Amino acid sequence: MPGLTFDTGALIGLERRHHAMRKVYDTAIATGFPITVPTVVIAEWWRAGLREKERAAWLRSMRVEPLTDYVARMAGAAVGLVREAGTVDAIVMASASLRGDTVYTADVADLTRLQLGFARFAGVQILRA
Repeated sequence: MPGLTFDTGALIGLERRHHAMRKVYDTAIATGFPITVPTVVIAEWWRAGLREKERAAWLRSMRVEPLTDYVARMAGAAVGLVREAGTVDAIVMASASLRGDTVYTADVADLTRLQLGFARFAGVQILRA
């Protein structure tokens, strides 16, 4: 079942209580719409401290996706083809492409460049977090 994939910017927006991201998150949770977060995104986002318990609670409500060999190879192929593509962004797009997810990101331009430059990402919808 297609769902949502959150990148680092989406998690930061959720944490900073941006109304739009809170609404997306709350609606997805209320309707049982799956939210996936690749583990590499967590590494970029997670910081120990003040909001650690809140972060952990959000993650418990999401599907945390470990990096598989297949996703890593797909992301690597995309990074090799798309100039200035970031590895984490490519992993997010590869992960979402497997399920037909919509990606929420603060880096629409970066992910769009990957989408346009790597045919396997063409069907991934990208929305601003």
